[in-house]
Amino acid sequence: MMTLWGPRGGGRYCDRVSRRSFLRVGGLAMGGLSLPQLLAAQGRGATADNHKSVIMIYLTGGLAHQDTVDPKPDAPDGVRGEFKPIATALPGVFLSETMPRTAAAMDKVAIIRSLVGQIDEHSSFQSMTGFPMVVSQREGRPHFGSIAAKVQGPVNSVVPPFVDLAPVMQHRPYNTPNAGMLGQPFKGARMEGDDLALLQPPQGVAPDRFVGRRDLLGQFDAFRRSVDGAAVDGMGSCYKQAFDVLTSDALARALDVEQEDPRLRARYGIGSPKHLGDGGPMWNDQFLVARRLVEAGARCVTLSYGFWDTHGDNFNHLRRVMPVLDQGVSALVEDLHQRGLDRDCTLVVWGEFGRTPKINATAGRDHWAPVNSAILAGGGMKVGQVIGSTDKIGGHAASRPVHYRDVLATVYHNLGIDPHTFLYDKSNRPISILPPENEPIAELI
Repeated sequence: MMTLWGPRGGGRYCDRVSRRSFLRVGGLAMGGLSLPQLLAAQGRGATADNHKSVIMIYLTGGLAHQDTVDPKPDAPDGVRGEFKPIATALPGVFLSETMPRTAAAMDKVAIIRSLVGQIDEHSSFQSMTGFPMVVSQREGRPHFGSIAAKVQGPVNSVVPPFVDLAPVMQHRPYNTPNAGMLGQPFKGARMEGDDLALLQPPQGVAPDRFVGRRDLLGQFDAFRRSVDGAAVDGMGSCYKQAFDVLTSDALARALDVEQEDPRLRARYGIGSPKHLGDGGPMWNDQFLVARRLVEAGARCVTLSYGFWDTHGDNFNHLRRVMPVLDQGVSALVEDLHQRGLDRDCTLVVWGEFGRTPKINATAGRDHWAPVNSAILAGGGMKVGQVIGSTDKIGGHAASRPVHYRDVLATVYHNLGIDPHTFLYDKSNRPISILPPENEPIAELI
């Protein structure tokens, strides 16, 4: 194993990268991704042209379903809310006036209005592992992206199979779950801070930073010259591919939305990288980045978006932020279709629970676990439909209750993974991905 060090002194290496992001050939650390172990699984991967993938947008805090995808115009005062329903591209299906662009794209979307099984827990674990946080941590339940990385391996040797675009959030349980029993090699690659700086192409980099990168590449060249071909071959193909990663800008190009047509970027709405309270930023550029990462070979891309824990001032908050979410989600849905990615890329938009039917004294809605909603698109699924319904106040499922783990079972199915496959932890103990009663949603398959 060779370690590449920058100039001596100080807390940073060449190119001003912190110790946290040092590079080691043979044991490359990049945002939690142990590259050689992932590369060793590459033979299991699909071709980059038609690989199955998923983009999950996690709505931190729990979106008010009654004021968005499940309007209740006939509910009594104190429940109904302030927004009017609007017609969609599907006759007889209505969404809240807060979602006009999604309403226009309803023929490309499936909405589940009768999601059940969640508990009152402010965390991403239910959405991303299929289990509450305590259960996930106790049993080592991994993020679904980590499972895809483990079972299927990478598609492209220089693009991680699982990329997490979510920033580190103040409310820790909102942060992305780790790889659990699968171990650090299958943790999502984080694309922020120093990890992202390592992957940027040299164009436009300040001269002093470019010198550091040039010196780093010079160390690679010197190392190559210092050993003969047989010795390099002896490192194994995984180690040689690690060199390719360090000299490739494929991932950086996928992250560079400036390469897109400005009109498309404007259609998505750029948004802002600023956090909203404890939640994630409303940064629509990340929707576009997610699509570009999928095209580059990522299997799973997750991101946390906005702050939806509206205990107070629910309606004014939604007036400000829903147009941004509506614009980004509808643009992503349309973009996937226009590029033919809707056959292979599954989109899931959801949070950890719904909101109370009753509006509280501060014009807010509180936590409500009995029922929730989700938006799905792509994945070759039968879209253009609404699955399930709630009662007249949006408090409980009235028809076709769908367990939230069935959404993840559908995600696994669309990725080509049996949701009941057994995984083996580091002690070689078998554990199924999801319980046997959870199945892909029949109406979508």
